[in-house]
Amino acid sequence: MRRTRHLLAGLALTAGLLAGAVPATAAPTAAPTPDAPMATTAVASSYTWKNVRIDGGGFVPGIVFNRAEKDLVYARTDIGGVYRWNQAGSSWTPLLDSVDWDHWGHTGVVGLASDTVDPDRVYAAVGTYTNDWDPGNGAVLRSADRGATWQRTDLPFKLGGNMPGRGMGERLAVDPHKNSVLYLGAPSGNGLWRSTDSGATWSKVTTFTNPGDFQQDPADTSGYNSDEQGIVWVTFDESTGTAGTATRTIYVGVGDKENAVYRSTDAGATWTRLPGQPTGYLAHKGVLDAANGHLYLAYSDRAGPYDGGKGQVWRYATATGEWKNISPVAEADTFHGFSGLTVDRQKPGTVMVSGYSAWWPDTQIFRSTDSGSTWTKAWDYTSYPTRANRYTMDVSSVPWLSWGANPAPPEQTPKLGWMTEALEIDPFDSNRMMYGTGATIYGTQELTKWDTGTNFTIRPMVKGLEETAVLDLASPPSGAPLISALGDIGGFRHTDLTTVPSMMFTSPNFTSTTSLDYAETNPNTVVRSGNLDGGPRVAFSTDNGANWFAGQEPSGVTGGGTVAAAADGSRFVWSPDGTAGVHTATGYGTAWTASTGIPAGATVESDRVDPKTFYGFKDGTFYASTDGGASFTARATGLPAKGNARFKAVPGKKGDIWFAGGATDATYGLWHSTDGGAGFTRASGVEQADTIGFGKAAPGATYPALYTSAKIGGVRGVFRSTDAGASWVRINDDAHQWGWTGGAITGDPRVYGRVYVSTNGRGIIYGDTTETGGGDGGTDPTDPPDPTDPPAPTGACKVAYKVTNQWQGGFQADVTLTNTSTTAWTGWKLGWEYPAGQRIGQMWNATPAQTGSAVTARNVGWNGPVAAGASASFGFTGTWAGTNPVPAAFTLGGATCSVA
Repeated sequence: MRRTRHLLAGLALTAGLLAGAVPATAAPTAAPTPDAPMATTAVASSYTWKNVRIDGGGFVPGIVFNRAEKDLVYARTDIGGVYRWNQAGSSWTPLLDSVDWDHWGHTGVVGLASDTVDPDRVYAAVGTYTNDWDPGNGAVLRSADRGATWQRTDLPFKLGGNMPGRGMGERLAVDPHKNSVLYLGAPSGNGLWRSTDSGATWSKVTTFTNPGDFQQDPADTSGYNSDEQGIVWVTFDESTGTAGTATRTIYVGVGDKENAVYRSTDAGATWTRLPGQPTGYLAHKGVLDAANGHLYLAYSDRAGPYDGGKGQVWRYATATGEWKNISPVAEADTFHGFSGLTVDRQKPGTVMVSGYSAWWPDTQIFRSTDSGSTWTKAWDYTSYPTRANRYTMDVSSVPWLSWGANPAPPEQTPKLGWMTEALEIDPFDSNRMMYGTGATIYGTQELTKWDTGTNFTIRPMVKGLEETAVLDLASPPSGAPLISALGDIGGFRHTDLTTVPSMMFTSPNFTSTTSLDYAETNPNTVVRSGNLDGGPRVAFSTDNGANWFAGQEPSGVTGGGTVAAAADGSRFVWSPDGTAGVHTATGYGTAWTASTGIPAGATVESDRVDPKTFYGFKDGTFYASTDGGASFTARATGLPAKGNARFKAVPGKKGDIWFAGGATDATYGLWHSTDGGAGFTRASGVEQADTIGFGKAAPGATYPALYTSAKIGGVRGVFRSTDAGASWVRINDDAHQWGWTGGAITGDPRVYGRVYVSTNGRGIIYGDTTETGGGDGGTDPTDPPDPTDPPAPTGACKVAYKVTNQWQGGFQADVTLTNTSTTAWTGWKLGWEYPAGQRIGQMWNATPAQTGSAVTARNVGWNGPVAAGASASFGFTGTWAGTNPVPAAFTLGGATCSVA
């Protein structure tokens, strides 16, 4: 459905990500850095941070089940970090939110390994680009508490979590018998690397001499497609080792079409090319069925994840050396490569593989129960173009996965998938399978119905995994609290921040929405611009973004650029990509007139009071128009001419403008103008700033609260000012940094303290504060009163508190609150004290707050009403040190509940 994930690489250049580079090292080994601990104590305890729910939205190239502990599952994303599966909540917990601005590239994950000897240990190989889009080197992160905290070892080379070939793997592997030994396959000619101290230090395996020479496109001068894929997977044969002794036989996949598979039989001391192997293809995956002595290999003629026109599947007998082509279809009939390889550990001989690059009409998944001798397909033709599916797609939990499409057969919606390079059968449950696509994780818990010819259901298994790249945000004064512009999936109108919207923007459906705006005094009027092959690339709404219609566009438009709506919605100014230049239109884009006095490619915004005043900026010069965008005049100069540049006008104050931008090797900071851009004054103390947004004024204040992603006082973070920029307070903390947050930011004009923060791969984050006037639970404030903030319930209550999972330093708990009175509740807020310093982490189905040892959990909108005799449940993760006793008492509305 979408093929544009690789275009997000451009953010590294266009969005000014070159700030804060990680120094490269030239040493042949990699050692821990002095700042290895990544998680620190929060410094903004009044704020809680959550994702605006979209569920998915990006490519999931890797899913890893731990083979020693049931339900311990991890997922890696190409730009959005690592997640751990939460079985109780059927959701994912993000694990790399502590990645800071200076190491933003570490949100790209190219390899993931879960330790079977010590399941508390997990490892991630991180780094987003191997070319100069990412100035920093890669690293290996290691955790002894399932990703709650991490330590980092910097590498002397780059890694490419968002590069071609990122769906191959896994490149990172832990020895299943001697877990202090790990291997890492490196790109760019850097070869195979090994650690013998649980990932703390790394050195190159000098006896492994083939670093891999395959390049997607050797002629690509950007370095993106011309980089060498390198070593692409490592697989241990667990049958050749015993506990505490290094596994003797190891297989390694190499990005070399003539020499794709190597083996060591002496625990990695020496290596040989596996004799008799097929040539002419890349081995995307190598999965070993030790019970039957079979190494399965999925081959493609390209590195993926987008391309691949031919492929094969082979089986290697580890005892005899026999190779057998077990391809599900003849090579002549393939139009895709193979990847997504998995075996059923409960039923040796059952193997599955995906045709990952079968874009049209759909991806294909193949299954064999006889070690690849025969295969069945997830779907087939009865008579073209009619399809018979073995499965039913149920996307009711994430309805936008249908894309609002109505395709002609044989294409269907929702699709089975695309870019399906991650495909895994649960090693403890033959019925459960998960697979990644370009937009979500799908799965089933009825997989064995496949073998009986019974239809089984596939559903999204993606709750909590938020992977969108956010390009623009708007929070109007009425209507929906949030309207977003996103890469790859266009954007959404959120009427409830805690609910997945039914559909992204359609009519038209942009591949990426690059800019959006609403009319300040008429918020039902909304405009957006974006990218779409062939256009149209501008769209309008007259109902606050609920429905859209396309506008016309001038000649020369190649992309969305930026767009602005007049304060009253009477006209629009558009600065698209391409040669068209800046244009203005009255009405809804039926006829555009070229603006004068402003260069093509300028960023445009509107004054929030005067409908005829618009502003523009490019290359250090600020422009203004007082005739509705027909003509612009240069006003201020001396602003940053290099790097990021974003500015906004303050609602309700004509000519009041804030400007953020710059680059580390040039002018960089935050500026303020009160005369329509004729003059700007630099905000003192703000060393760097990349975004600026406005929210509801603090109690007693008249000027809107300001929000920025900036460096102030030597500290990078998200900051708020309630006194027009005279002073700033950091409102995020070191555990909530989300890598790069320089795309967009806005406060909420209706909820004091609420702020929406853009990320590049972790979706939309929003923060609420416990300060006076703070958050209301996430729903549209124009709706009826929210049941998350009710009068305190009265009557009896009972609480069941259960620790469902515990590991060193961390735990997971479920709480059930029962209304034992005779009166229904309209909402609830449960409180307790922790006796041993425990701290709440992420909570689901309730909103947490913690001050010292005191914790409260308040209902979310949908589970506030609790009938007499009924219950409400929620869960959370937390941290502990020393002991983790259960709270002795719980209170509701000042009354003590009984404890089950």
